[in-house]
Amino acid sequence: MSQSREIRLVSRPAGTPTAANFETATVEVKAPGAGEVLVRNTFMSVDPYMRGRMTDRASYVPPFQIGEVLQGGAIGEVVESHAEGFAKGDLVSSFFGWRESFVAPAAALEKLPRQANVPDQAFLGVLGMPGLTGYAGLLEIGQPKEGETVFVSGGAGAVGSVVAQIAKIKGCTVVATAGSDAKCDWLRARGVDHAINYRTCGNLLDAVRTAVPKGIDVYFDNVGGEHLEVAIEMARPFARFAECGMISNYNDVEAAPGPRNVIQIVGKSLRIRGFIVSEFAAMRPQFLKDMMGWIADGKLAWEETIFDGVDKAPDAFIGLFSGGNTGKMLVRL
Repeated sequence: MSQSREIRLVSRPAGTPTAANFETATVEVKAPGAGEVLVRNTFMSVDPYMRGRMTDRASYVPPFQIGEVLQGGAIGEVVESHAEGFAKGDLVSSFFGWRESFVAPAAALEKLPRQANVPDQAFLGVLGMPGLTGYAGLLEIGQPKEGETVFVSGGAGAVGSVVAQIAKIKGCTVVATAGSDAKCDWLRARGVDHAINYRTCGNLLDAVRTAVPKGIDVYFDNVGGEHLEVAIEMARPFARFAECGMISNYNDVEAAPGPRNVIQIVGKSLRIRGFIVSEFAAMRPQFLKDMMGWIADGKLAWEETIFDGVDKAPDAFIGLFSGGNTGKMLVRL
């Protein structure tokens, strides 16, 4: 039997989460039984959608429970296996994230192939849930065509950076927003045509209109709020909106007003569709094939922001809401 530290939710956030909503606990980890595997996590993920699970309301996934360890994506190595198909040293992914080690049935794990040209933790980012979210949301809902204009909010995040680069690969003009000059510089280095610092640009609508005066054909939304209103204003007839997230509203304690120009949805014949990445699970083999090919060809790159130690997971998570990450936010265990 060994010990493991884990992070638990001790109170539900009112507004932006704080350190007081979390606690670190040490637990005993039993030896694996028949059909079970002992895993030591090496990296865990924190993601904006987890904020919704901290509120006690019905949604597409159940809320986190007070006093229980938080869940999330993680990768780790098998320490001991009593299950067919898993051996010591295997790389595995799981949804048992906010802890250092655990025992689980083999069926709850996915064995991952190590790749020569990408680090293991890429399976939590560019080759994981965020990458598939951007890939499927853009290609299946946005359906960009060569020569069209794609607008991405939160373009330097784990999802947005994938969207922006795939849109360029597909021959589109790309305008993306980010919250710092450094993030905008990174986007430009990856071929983004117009990178806008939404914190310093003044009027966001004017900035987007100056960048792409003829309007946009596809909008990939990670931010919501003012960004969504600007996208509706700039949308050309029959534009497609992939509504992935609205992080600007996740910590609202009162309902925020909707876009003032929502009436334009009718006149412009806009198609606006929200989605959850699990809808597109069947695309994962093609996603991995395409992404590995683009990475090998130098057409797609990624950034990571890494905190060290499971006790830093709350800080990493809270940092998502102040723009504390470029690319994927990770915790190294």
